[in-house]
Amino acid sequence: MRYLSVTEIAKKWDVSERSVRNYCAQGRVNGAFLTGKTWNIPENAEKPERSNKKKEQPIILLDILQEQKASMYSGGIYHKTQIDLTYNSNHIEGSRLTHDQTRYIFETNTIGVEKDVLNVDDVIETANHFRCIDMIIDNAKAALTEKFIKELHLILKSSTSNSRKDWFAVGDYKKMPNEVGGMDTALPEEVADKMKALLTEYNGKEEKTFEDILDFHVKFERIHPFQDGNGRVGRMILLKQCLDADITPVVIRDENKIKYYRYLSAAQNKRDYAPLIDFFESEQKWYQEKVIPMIFDYDELQ
Repeated sequence: MRYLSVTEIAKKWDVSERSVRNYCAQGRVNGAFLTGKTWNIPENAEKPERSNKKKEQPIILLDILQEQKASMYSGGIYHKTQIDLTYNSNHIEGSRLTHDQTRYIFETNTIGVEKDVLNVDDVIETANHFRCIDMIIDNAKAALTEKFIKELHLILKSSTSNSRKDWFAVGDYKKMPNEVGGMDTALPEEVADKMKALLTEYNGKEEKTFEDILDFHVKFERIHPFQDGNGRVGRMILLKQCLDADITPVVIRDENKIKYYRYLSAAQNKRDYAPLIDFFESEQKWYQEKVIPMIFDYDELQ
């Protein structure tokens, strides 16, 4: 009998090589066997039938994220979203961990370095950020509340050097005034009322649009309710809101942080939202282009 490689079978079946490997690993290809790390597949092997043909139903990103999180599916959309969002959001705030180091922490829960000197807070906040995203995926359809937002902050900043400071409120609103980009933010005594008003306004909308989500982000960052971590918490809320509304998530890349700050400032100070809308849509497109092929790979296995 003649045997074909994964690449040859992928072309024959018109699927990705990843799908072929998964079919083989799941025992769904009769006669396929491994030689070392290479799959040998009978030339006459038939493409496995999909066990769940729901082509008429829309593919919901949140469903895939929840399924892959529950099964710890490696190399999929959940895996990529965790690493890319955590790396970029932390880097915007000054983390020096590389993308590879971020990935290594996610995949192994260990730190693999030789000569590099790492900031302990960078490592802790990276691991904490993964936990925050998990909480968002699990609770994406739940109401957005002060309690939920404070829980995100509590998880993100737990066990960091800030958490050991008496004046730093972990999981609660700030005790001392702060500013961002030279702009004043809400005073500590104003934060609770402003956050309640913001959440009442947002939750009062029956169907949340992309513009509603963007407006919330602009106002949240202007309030700056926490002593530190507002940018990351704000971008995690953005993820939750997008998943809840079945809107493509906005993953803001570190390489574009100057644009992000500029357009955010224009929206906050001049009520000029157009540049920020265009920018968020471009970041959506980047994420979409990365995950769409992975969605169809994963859907093919269902």
